[in-house]
Amino acid sequence: MVNVEQLDLRSEVVDRVVRDFALQEFKLKTIVSVVPTSAWKNTYWRENRTELTGGTGSAFTGVPRLANFPYAEVTWTEATARLIKFGDEGVVSYEDEKTSEIDVVARTLLRISRGVANAVDTHIWNTLTEDQTATNINGVTIAAGSEWDSATLVNRDPLRNILNGIRLIQEFQYDTSQGLYLLVNPKDYQNLMAHEDVKKVADFWTDDVTRNGQVGRVVGATIVVSTVVTADYAAVCVGKQALTYKQAEDLKVEVINDPGIKKTIRAWEVGVAQLHDPKAVCLLTNTAA
Repeated sequence: MVNVEQLDLRSEVVDRVVRDFALQEFKLKTIVSVVPTSAWKNTYWRENRTELTGGTGSAFTGVPRLANFPYAEVTWTEATARLIKFGDEGVVSYEDEKTSEIDVVARTLLRISRGVANAVDTHIWNTLTEDQTATNINGVTIAAGSEWDSATLVNRDPLRNILNGIRLIQEFQYDTSQGLYLLVNPKDYQNLMAHEDVKKVADFWTDDVTRNGQVGRVVGATIVVSTVVTADYAAVCVGKQALTYKQAEDLKVEVINDPGIKKTIRAWEVGVAQLHDPKAVCLLTNTAA
C-alpha cells in the first residue's frame, strides 16, 4: 500500500524533472506556433504567396478615370493532418531503485521524457523541410566542393548560402526582421562558427549559453543547434509563420508504482505539425561533405 504523502512526493519529483530538464530538450517545438486542438483530424490552408497582378488589359497600375477596378483573387489550398501520439516507457526494478549507486529513477524519468521531446522535434523538422525534399519550400543547393567543411577553405561560403536562403524567403514577402531561425546540426554549427566571415558578424547572448538549443545569432537569424537536423542539411525559416504544431496533449510523464517489484515510467504527447506557409522556409542542402 502506498501512502498519499508518497504519491504527492513522487508527483513533485516527476513534475520537477519534466519542467526543469525534459522541456529544455524541446528545440524546434519552441520556435513554431503551438496551438491547442481537440480534433483528431485537423484541416489547414496554404495560401498562394505569389503577388497579385492584373492580367492582360487589367493592370493594377494606371486605372483610367471612371473605369472598373482590375479583379484580383487570393487562393488557398486545403490540406489535412491527423494527430500523432508520441510515447515511450521504461521499467526500474525495486532492487535497482534501492541499491543502485546512481539515481536510476531520476535518470530514467529524464531519458524517457527526453525521448518523446526528441521524437516531436524530429517530426517538426521533417515536416518543416518536407522530409528534406524541398518540394514546396525554397531550396538552396550548395555545389560539391563548396561544402561548409570543404577541404578547399576559400570555397566555403556559409554566410552567402544563408543569405541566399533568406533572400528567397523575402521574395515571397515574408518579414525576416524577427522570428527568423537557422537550424543546424552540431557538426555544421562548428563548421559555420569557425568560418572567418561568420566570426565577424555573429552575436551571442550573455544571459544563457544555451536556451532550448538557441546559441546565438548570425545575419539576423537565431541559430538553433539540434541533433534532429539531418546531416548535410540546414534550414532557414520564419518559425511561427511557417509551421503550426497542433497539440492535443502536452508532454506528460507518469510513474506507475508496483510496490516491491518495479516502477514503470511512461511519457507521451499528442500533436501534429502543419506546414501552412512552405515559402517561409528554405532548405540548405549539402552543407557537409
